[in-house]
Amino acid sequence: MANHKSAEKRARQTTRKNAVNSARRGRVRTAEKKLIKALTTLDLAAVPKLLKEYTSEATRAVSKGVFKKQTV
Repeated sequence: MANHKSAEKRARQTTRKNAVNSARRGRVRTAEKKLIKALTTLDLAAVPKLLKEYTSEATRAVSKGVFKKQTV
């Protein structure tokens, strides 16, 4: 438990940021899974849309610091 006011604030901020980052990471993983599924089932009509969604989510996650650029 935090003993200082600033440490309490930092703990609150960390909790919020962790939830946001976790949700963002989940959106990237979901988009990746959908893209891979479309590629393996040869659903070529859906691939361009899903690729755009995946790159959008992944780029945003990188810019927000959730993933490193080399990871995605």
